[in-house]
Amino acid sequence: MAEAHEAVAFAFLVTPEGVDFNVNREAIKAVWYSGARSWRKRFQRFQNSFFRGVYPATPWTLIPVAAGVNAAHHYGYDVTLGVVDKLRGKWIPNQYVACTLVATAGWLAIVFLRRYTLKLLYLYHGWMYEAHRSVTWKTKLWTVLVRLLSGRNPGMFSYQNSIPHLPVPALKETMHRWLRSVRPLLDDTQYKRMETLAGEFERGVGRRFQKYLIMKSWISSNYVTDWWEEFVYLRGRSPLMVNSNFYGLDSILIHPTKVQAARAANIVHAAFLYRRELERETLTPIVIQNMIPLCSNQYVRQFNTTRVPGEETDKLVHYMDSKHVSVYHKGRYYKVFVYHKSHLLKPCELEMQFQSILDDPSLPEKGEEHLGSLTAAERSHWAKARKQFFSDGMNQNSLRAIETAAFHVVLDEDDYEYDPEDHTKLDAFGRAMLHGDGCDRWYDKSFNVIFGKNGRMGLNTEHSWADAPVTAHLWEYCVGEDIHALGYREDGHTNGEPRFVPPKPIRLQWEFLPQCMSMIDESYNVATKLLNNVDLHMYVHRDFGKGFIKTCKISPDAFIQMAFQLAYFKDAGRFCLTYESSMTRLFRDGRTETVRSCTVESTEFVRAMLDESGKYTSQDKARLLWRAGEQHVNMYRDAMTGKGVDRHLFTLYVISKYLNEDSPFLKEILSEPWRLSTSQTPHGQTDKFDLRTNPNNISAGGGFGPVADDGYGVSYIIAGEDVIFFHISSKKSSPETDSVRFGRRIREAMLSMQELMVAVIKKKAE
Repeated sequence: MAEAHEAVAFAFLVTPEGVDFNVNREAIKAVWYSGARSWRKRFQRFQNSFFRGVYPATPWTLIPVAAGVNAAHHYGYDVTLGVVDKLRGKWIPNQYVACTLVATAGWLAIVFLRRYTLKLLYLYHGWMYEAHRSVTWKTKLWTVLVRLLSGRNPGMFSYQNSIPHLPVPALKETMHRWLRSVRPLLDDTQYKRMETLAGEFERGVGRRFQKYLIMKSWISSNYVTDWWEEFVYLRGRSPLMVNSNFYGLDSILIHPTKVQAARAANIVHAAFLYRRELERETLTPIVIQNMIPLCSNQYVRQFNTTRVPGEETDKLVHYMDSKHVSVYHKGRYYKVFVYHKSHLLKPCELEMQFQSILDDPSLPEKGEEHLGSLTAAERSHWAKARKQFFSDGMNQNSLRAIETAAFHVVLDEDDYEYDPEDHTKLDAFGRAMLHGDGCDRWYDKSFNVIFGKNGRMGLNTEHSWADAPVTAHLWEYCVGEDIHALGYREDGHTNGEPRFVPPKPIRLQWEFLPQCMSMIDESYNVATKLLNNVDLHMYVHRDFGKGFIKTCKISPDAFIQMAFQLAYFKDAGRFCLTYESSMTRLFRDGRTETVRSCTVESTEFVRAMLDESGKYTSQDKARLLWRAGEQHVNMYRDAMTGKGVDRHLFTLYVISKYLNEDSPFLKEILSEPWRLSTSQTPHGQTDKFDLRTNPNNISAGGGFGPVADDGYGVSYIIAGEDVIFFHISSKKSSPETDSVRFGRRIREAMLSMQELMVAVIKKKAE
């Protein structure tokens, strides 16, 4: 192979006259540039670690402190209370060195005091529960202290040492919240039984489990996250495709270019710009109300990360650096270098590389086309195949090229479109991003960026390393750079002129034995069966959006969740256990918590809306909606501030398993299916574009596969003031569900609630 020859820096031949050396100068240069870049990154990491270690102070503040102590001591003022004199007498002869050391020690003490004071202040969450017009003196004082002690110009990870640990809720409070959450789902007899079981658990083994959990919280950064990652994600043996990975879509209201290679080049270049900012920690951290930081630890494994299968449990492997991406096109895999001589390739240079892949007439090796299905099917099956057929030789080298890549790029052969008059086109777009054809994504990579033949794009993200908001942050950055910074020429190609001919893509080589081919085929059949059972529908709600909902004096998220309750009851004729994902990143290493959206208040509202007896007036229904919305908002706040129910119960269940002591209560409640699983996709995490002036730039959000066999998975994004995107998934095998029908139910619920609130507002105005 030509690549192998180019990689040889030295060659020598032993002759009777001696040793004849042959030096490849280009290879030597490549080695030099690679080494120089590696050392620069090491220095950058050291510098970032140092600056992060003293935040919220800056290292430069030590200079005036040391200068002041030295000056005071020089003029006879001992501000160190005799410490300098003691040091000079015993250890350090020079007074200026002694003064500097004492000043440094005092400065560090102040830094740590300031940091831990901030950590204590961040534990206060009263501000979240107060209305903007009725802020208490306590919150006002807290605000002043936080602003006074917070540092300036924070880096991406500057706040990490100041973010508090997640506290363990009181067992009694969790039991109370859990019982309240299931009350609308149980009749009196069932509720009485569960009340008895909960009481026995609280007074019995629950106390012992709670003590162990509190001990764990003392010695871990987060008492939930490591077990959540291990038991919910990495120990799961079911396929990642559909069951775990989630997807995201393009900004479908705009179409910046129809040239596939150009779009891929811009987005890949933008992603590496984002990675550079992330590594240098110049990316702006997410801060609520310009005061409260969110934990950024999930960002660490965003790039250069892969999930490696194991027969019993998987593991996440993160590489410190990667200078290439892996690319899939027409059943073939490539390694594409994104750096040349330590310089990031420009979009026009990347476009040349991607275009050469598109123009490559070669055919895939036998078995190569379906290779990706190994990552789509059962994990134990993939682990056995990996160990047996990918542990050495050519296959190991090619697999390593994929696993060490910064991320995976897919150049699809299909066009993806959005047609307001034909929802099937958008549905097909979503299905392609969720599962493709079962073999054309590498589901183990931290994320796949997928480009349609007409320049549309999307992504597929592995879930164990992080949650959707982290991926959405990257997505917003890339789309903003793509549209507003990099741009395209009139013919759709990238801007700029190549500085040189970039390195050619390297075609990865494979060698599959008959047994390996058989395992690939088996995985492909499993993946095909799984994806054929997915019923995915995207509903674009353009009748109204956040703008109207805010005039109703209710949280947009609460309004939509109440619409879900109304829609599901009309669809199924009953209420169900409902999951809404909330984040817990106010705490160190926080991930998610569950908001149980089906409440006593929401069921009362739904029954009132469907009542035909005339018992409820419009004002009564609106009052019930406001009440249900307020309860939902308070539950969301509880979940964000560590007072949720489900993660606490989950960790108690893990404790019971470690102690080998079963709990009938925990076993029963944790086996209940979430027939309605929902999640809101955030936006507005960057300043790359202003949705008020560029409303069409909003992403269509993303979605996930169905969680229950007879339920729905619903993801939504409140896109600006006038549009809401809903991603609805279910299983075709269930006679009880139909994603298109549920989309209609959501629209009916939203419109009926709009009609109600318009009537109430109009009557109030009169």
